[in-house]
Amino acid sequence: MRQHVDIVVVGAGPAGLNAACAAARSGATVALLDDNPRAGGQIWRQGPGHPPQAPLHDLLVALGAQTNVEHWPSTRVVAALDSRGLLLESAQHGGVCVSYERLILATGARERLLPFAGWTLPGVTGAGALQALIKGGMPVRGERIVIAGSGPLLIAALATARAAGARVVAVVEQASAWDVARFGVSLLGEPAKLRQAVGMTRGFAGLSYWTGSLVEEAHGDGRVEQVTIRRGTRRVTLDCDRIACGYGLMPNVTLAQALGCAINDAGGIVVDGAQRTSLEGIFAAGECTGVGGAELAGVEGEIAGLSASGASADRAALDAQRARWRRFGHRVETAFALQEAACTPPADTTLLCRCEDVSIGEVRALADWREAKLHTRCGMGACQGRICGAAASMYFGWPSPAPRPPFSPAQIGTLIAAGSKPPPAE
Repeated sequence: MRQHVDIVVVGAGPAGLNAACAAARSGATVALLDDNPRAGGQIWRQGPGHPPQAPLHDLLVALGAQTNVEHWPSTRVVAALDSRGLLLESAQHGGVCVSYERLILATGARERLLPFAGWTLPGVTGAGALQALIKGGMPVRGERIVIAGSGPLLIAALATARAAGARVVAVVEQASAWDVARFGVSLLGEPAKLRQAVGMTRGFAGLSYWTGSLVEEAHGDGRVEQVTIRRGTRRVTLDCDRIACGYGLMPNVTLAQALGCAINDAGGIVVDGAQRTSLEGIFAAGECTGVGGAELAGVEGEIAGLSASGASADRAALDAQRARWRRFGHRVETAFALQEAACTPPADTTLLCRCEDVSIGEVRALADWREAKLHTRCGMGACQGRICGAAASMYFGWPSPAPRPPFSPAQIGTLIAAGSKPPPAE
């Protein structure tokens, strides 16, 4: 199957939804793709007992009123094709080749997972992954959960877990107490964010919130039963049923790299004031350009949609909002920057690549990803280095592995579709 549209938007989170709405207003035909079965991305994820939040509901209503927008849920980009095309695998349409005039990348971010002893035990997830699992219907009522890592995502996971009836034993933050306190004071300049933080934490009532601390080891026979936390020179062991540990977010730039878009030192897609990337006809918005929150993603998405559609609207107000939320994102980044302890590799016996069972010690002396693959198969498993690659880049300074298609497992029929010729014109 082959299809052509004016604008393809990849990602249906805050950035992608706003981009699709803005682009559609010009009359352009828009295809909105997302690998989740429901729109919203991670921040507005829907699920049993989690109906669309108000901002998501409003965007979905606006999109539903546009006859020139087609939403393709459960659709993954398998490969980038020549001549402005994408090979897709869709639950509804199967293997599809879609060509476009302009492309908007709103691929969001993914969680940074850093290894520790026992991190492969059942019951260990990322902090964002815990949210996704709960919203997807996983029961956690009565479970004792330790949430660890760094950044505001820990607080969001805390709120989600508590609402689902879990008992959060502790929140373990690697940033220092000074940095966290300074960030808290800065929220006085953003009253809405301050109210949101207080609502999520309940003022930290009845909760152990430990700063300057790290998960050192998960213990258990067949699944998680305890966790050891390093707090400076002290170690504390807690009983728990689940550990959710994530060290912030990283821009998801797999497709952008495959297309050849320029990437900045922070790992995000380089864009100009109109959200244009370094490649003509390709725009980017949201967390894939740099992590800054849902508000920033939404504004960038609207600007990208207007730019891609050629709309001549006055963007002064949008530019001001973008600048405001970029400043807020910079404060978050500064406050929760990973400290030396978090960036130090764990013991050599700790698994780095859990897909291929490769330890830290097996790759420590190697020069780069190529050598690691040749000698150990590191990064050659199902995640294609997305998880271990981020850790190795931090620990050893290796450049992130270049993406190679297919970007995710695909059916053979989908791959065949890429080589099929379009039917002759009648």
